[in-house]
Amino acid sequence: MNPRPMSVTILSGLLLAAGVFGLVDHLTGFRTRDPFPYDLLFVCFLCVLAIIAGVYLLLGRNWARWLALAWIAFHVIVSAFNSVFQLAVHAVMCAVFAYFLFRPRADRYFRAAGS
Repeated sequence: MNPRPMSVTILSGLLLAAGVFGLVDHLTGFRTRDPFPYDLLFVCFLCVLAIIAGVYLLLGRNWARWLALAWIAFHVIVSAFNSVFQLAVHAVMCAVFAYFLFRPRADRYFRAAGS
């Protein structure tokens, strides 16, 4: 069995941290006396997706790297509506995710774990 590349472990940790901290941050701001913020459901859903991607990247599931890439690509699109700096940061992060999740060593890890 191929050992997990350190880059996959680090990206998994980043996704898990972003998902957990984002979920905690957004849920602590929830107030029941205010009108229900429906956008909160979508944001929490995105946080849960980050957690799922992080866990299943650690387990070597091939679909999880596509989920992780889609998650960060979505953030690139959203950041385009905010500022050029946020767009640049998220675009660089997306490129880093793509590079480390789809290089040959990661490919071997995900193929070995999937079989």
